[in-house]
This record gives sequence, structure tokens and C-alpha cells, in this order.
Amino acid sequence: MSGIYIHIPFCRQACHYCNFHFSVSQKQRPDFVRALMKEICLQKDFLKTGPEDKVLLDTLYFGGGTPSLLEISELDQIFDELNKFCELSPDAEVTLEANPDDLDPEKLVALRNSSVNRLSIGIQSFHASDLKYMNRSHTSDQAVKVLNDALKAGFESITADLIYGTPGMNDQLWKENILRLISFGIPHISAYSLTVEKKTALEVFIRRGKAAPVDEEHAARQFEILCEITAQHGYEHYEISNFGKPGFFSRHNLSYWSGVPYLGLGPSAHSYREGLRRWNVANTCSYIDYLQNGQLPPFEQEELDKDQQYNEYVMTALRTMWGIDKELVKNRFGEQYAEKLMHAAQKYLKNGKMLETSSHLVISNQGKFLADGIAADLFVDHK
Repeated sequence: MSGIYIHIPFCRQACHYCNFHFSVSQKQRPDFVRALMKEICLQKDFLKTGPEDKVLLDTLYFGGGTPSLLEISELDQIFDELNKFCELSPDAEVTLEANPDDLDPEKLVALRNSSVNRLSIGIQSFHASDLKYMNRSHTSDQAVKVLNDALKAGFESITADLIYGTPGMNDQLWKENILRLISFGIPHISAYSLTVEKKTALEVFIRRGKAAPVDEEHAARQFEILCEITAQHGYEHYEISNFGKPGFFSRHNLSYWSGVPYLGLGPSAHSYREGLRRWNVANTCSYIDYLQNGQLPPFEQEELDKDQQYNEYVMTALRTMWGIDKELVKNRFGEQYAEKLMHAAQKYLKNGKMLETSSHLVISNQGKFLADGIAADLFVDHK
């Protein structure tokens, strides 16, 4: 089965740390929805593997931007168009990213009565100082209210985001954030280290001395606190940034990490199929203009060679609790890759940042915060 990601490129305001494609103006939203429905039609064959009339979808994910800005009527239009060419499996996971200030009880009930069965809520912090530093559009009270309202509306599958390593948030405040979120009983938490991306407002403010810089040691310590507390409360640390109760892991993200084909719709959205990766133009005006004229918007693409596919597998697999499958490396990529992998892994096996089982190489607890750097050391040189 396959998945679809839909990028909704609108936000109420710009978070200082965000480098995703978005606009704070919503004037183009009606035109965007019409363009998106045209793209759905034009891309209907991307995921097909045979003569079947419809593609069977296991996951559908609305990301952004802020998908919760869409009206229910706009979501209904999108679902109606998708249903012409795709069929959701009986237990499909349909996720909508949301900000706390967009969801009142009435909208939550309407969402629960739609095809959406999973909410991803951007809490980030329950502390006003953190929200101000990040330029979030919601308050702590709104965060608390939306979690209560979502549960009352009948959503069982809810994930919420937190950000750690924020300057000014000491370890005690971070513990309060984690425990407060856990107190709602939601089955999934995603937590990310605050990262200063190039060309973001945060990067400019720090460079000009208008915002406190991020301290990596501070973030690493708070990551350890996060791992300890979530484990104590029954969450499995199944991917570096993701913690879930059994049965509530993100199936959409798991499909990314497992190489399952997926179609990306909307400006800047990425698609993947059999070693081919492509991504739409990151320009909403251009995206709309092309589709209004019945054409797919410009996209770039690359065919991943064997080295690139190996490196990508190592990167994604090492971030998960299952780790790198040694036999899979040998069978899919060849003995030479398996030998290079074991040779490169030796220093991390010796210093305890990686562990070896009979079948897998996995990251240890002390290596988790360094997972991406360790993975990069295991890469083969791409020619």
C-alpha cells in the first residue's frame, strides 16, 4: 500500500524557527484548494502499480504550514476529489496537523465526523516565555483547552509536538512540559531539539544578538530527561524524535523510513517511488498558475543510485528502535556494503554508542542524540 502527503502552505504567523514553505496571507487559499484538486487528478497514476482503478492508501497526511486553517468544507472538497482516484484502506491512518488556536469544540467534532482520525497538535511548550521566543500564535491556555476538547470530541489517536533546548527553559520547566503533556493520556509525543536553520528569523535574530543562542549541551541534557520520563510512563522510543504507546506509532512516518512509495501534493511537497525522488516547486503562486492552466507545476527530481539508497537506508534505519538490518544490507546492496558497514561501525560499537545483536546494529541510549552524525560516518562515499 501507499501513502499521500498534502502540503497546506498557509499559517497565521511565522514561527521564528520554521524553514518550511508557507505564507501568512490566506488570500490564495480558495485558488490553492482548486489547484490542489487539479493536481490530484493529474497525479492519479503516480502510485499505480497495475491496471487497478484506484490506488489503495494506507496513510494520508495533511502537513504544512497549518492544515487546521482549512475550513471543513475545503477538506470535504479535497476528500471528494481524492476518493475519485484513491481508496482509503479500512484502517487507514488519516492525520491532520493542527495549531491549538484553530480548533474549537465545534470544528473538532466536525473533523472527527470526517475521514480524519488522527490529530498532530503543535503544542511546542506550555510556558509563555518559550512560545514568545518561538513566535507561536497560541497561548498555554489554548494548548490545554484543545487537548481536552480533542479528547472530548472522541479522538483516540493524538500526537503533540514539544520543542526542547529553548534558551531560558531550564530542566525543571522542561520536565513540567513533558509531564503536563503526558497527564492528558495522549498515546504519542514528538519532540524536537530547537534547531537554528539558515535564513529563518531565529538565525537572523541570533546573529544580530537580538535572541539568545541555542546551547547544544543544554539540548542534549534535556533529550536525556525526555527519554527517561517517557520510558517511565510507558512510551516506546521508536524513532529519535518520536515516542508512542504500543499500537500508536505513526504509520505515515514509518512508511517514509521503510521506503514505501508516497505521493506529495502541494507546493514544495516531496514524492518517492522505487528510488526516484521528486519535489514540487516551493512557490504557491507558480503552483496555482500552472494548475489553473491544466499543467503540473514544475518539479525537480533525482534518481537515487545504489550508494545514495544505501546511505538513506542507514540514516533512516539507525534513527529507529529496530536499527540497521545486517542481512537486508547484504541482500539488497551486496557483501561489499555489508563489510563497509561493519568496518565503519566498529568505533561506535567499542565506545558504546552503538550495539550489535545477531541481526541488527542499533543506536544505544548514549548515542541517540548523536544519531545523525553517527549515521553520516557509516555512509559510503557517493561518487
